[in-house]
Amino acid sequence: MAAAAATTTTTTTISSSHHLNPKRRRSRQNPTTISTQTPPPSPPPPPPPPLSPSMSPSSHFPSSPNPQFPYSPSSAAIDSSFNSSFTKFNSALTAGLLNPMSPPPSSDKTRSSPSLFEMMANETQIPTSKALVLTPPNPPPLDKQSIIQHRLSELLTCRSPGNQFNDERSSDVILNFSSKDGFIVSVNVHRQILVAHSRFFALNLSDRWLKLQRNLKPSYVVEIGDFDDIEVYIETLRLLYCKEDLRKKKVMKEGVTKVLSILKVSAAIGFDAGVFSCLEFLEAAPWTEAEEQKIGSLLSELRLEGVGANEVLKRISIDVKPGVENANDNDQVLINLLHVVLEGKDEKARREMKGLVSKMLRENSSQNDLRKESLYLASDRSLQLLQCRFLSAANEELQNVAQIARQADNLHWILDILIDKQIAEDFLMTWASQSDLSNAHSKVPVIHRYEISRVTARLFVGIGKGQLLASQEARCLLLKTWLVPFYDDFGWLMRRASKGLDRHLVEDGLSHTISTLPLANQQEILVCWFDRFLNCSDDCPNLQRGFEVWWRRAFGRRNGELGHRQIRIVK
Repeated sequence: MAAAAATTTTTTTISSSHHLNPKRRRSRQNPTTISTQTPPPSPPPPPPPPLSPSMSPSSHFPSSPNPQFPYSPSSAAIDSSFNSSFTKFNSALTAGLLNPMSPPPSSDKTRSSPSLFEMMANETQIPTSKALVLTPPNPPPLDKQSIIQHRLSELLTCRSPGNQFNDERSSDVILNFSSKDGFIVSVNVHRQILVAHSRFFALNLSDRWLKLQRNLKPSYVVEIGDFDDIEVYIETLRLLYCKEDLRKKKVMKEGVTKVLSILKVSAAIGFDAGVFSCLEFLEAAPWTEAEEQKIGSLLSELRLEGVGANEVLKRISIDVKPGVENANDNDQVLINLLHVVLEGKDEKARREMKGLVSKMLRENSSQNDLRKESLYLASDRSLQLLQCRFLSAANEELQNVAQIARQADNLHWILDILIDKQIAEDFLMTWASQSDLSNAHSKVPVIHRYEISRVTARLFVGIGKGQLLASQEARCLLLKTWLVPFYDDFGWLMRRASKGLDRHLVEDGLSHTISTLPLANQQEILVCWFDRFLNCSDDCPNLQRGFEVWWRRAFGRRNGELGHRQIRIVK
């Protein structure tokens, strides 16, 4: 009996092992059967060795309650070595996981979740299917006529309670509007309301006209045609039915462009209350520059008279009194702005406002122009302050030495304006005559004085570009007074004054300024420059191009060419 039991156990173990091996090979060959949620089961533990016929199977079931297989003490050693592994195997066998009679797993078994390979294969199809479901079809675009019809329908049907606009039951006049686009709109209105608020309808819907209409038709029909914008006309008619406060609210909901259209229709039909409401809105609402042009053009076209129109016009133009020149007022405002900028304390704000004022003067030179006398008054004041601070610094009084750079910057800015207006010749002569500043130049530390050389450099550039047509006397005096101080400050000027100064532009301007002088004066200046440049080239302007031009003019052309030496000036 024990032998038969042993044989049965051995057969079951082999049969189970025979069915597990092909299952592991299929798992290796077909990777798609790997689920992304449940890992593959671990291989079963090795089966226990076959029992000998003399060993009782009860040794493997020590706690079995079956009395046919009592526990034998002789099998304790074997039980202790295989107890753990056989317990796991027995649990798997009892659960049916290793049933030898179960068929192999089917390849098309339905899974609770897709595998990783299937998710990767179907990944490109997911966005397409979602887009097809979530994206609604685009509605067909509406043409212009459909949009206008929709707006007109809203205007004719939408009215507040108690408002009789377009009320067919109570109306006694029908207005037929026809536009240039082919639209025909009929509006039911009331003669009493139209006549009370509009001079146009009061004239055309008079009692005489009514008597003529009674003999023809039971209802009164008015044909009005050739309109550019029926929508605006109907909106104006709706305002006829509104009280003053409601009319103001309806106008406030519109933009400036729409209010201008309503204003034009209101003025055409003599609707004074509508005109006043539109003007009241325009006076208080902000405008853009384009809207301001439209407002000015429309008001000049309509020629409206009254308080409302005047208040709007005051935002566009200054009220000019009879006998007073408007140019003087503009000049006074601009000169006040100029002095405020020159005396400002915030350097960053001063730079921004200088650019703003220069831009306004450049863009509107005909309307917002400064008189020459006003500009020279401002420049003379800055020059006097510069002289005072500079001479004090030359006497070693350095309390207000920072004002030197400030006033030099003010002079440079005014000079730019004068050159732009082509009236800087007098300034050049005034600056060339500042021998006191030139003589005291070397006594002031270079860190405080180099800014005044920006003014000299700007004059050189203006002469070199032909922006200044000064006399020969003024040009010679400028170079005699300020050329050596300019040489002394040139290094500092190029390294420190990074305010729009181009080294090559300044050097070319100085070369061209020298070339406008007679050859004798050119030779005297350029020979001195040649010696100075050889000793300190970095801190000296490079005038080689001007030197070459002078050399060719003075000595270069001979033998067959038109030589300047052969041309003699006969006194």
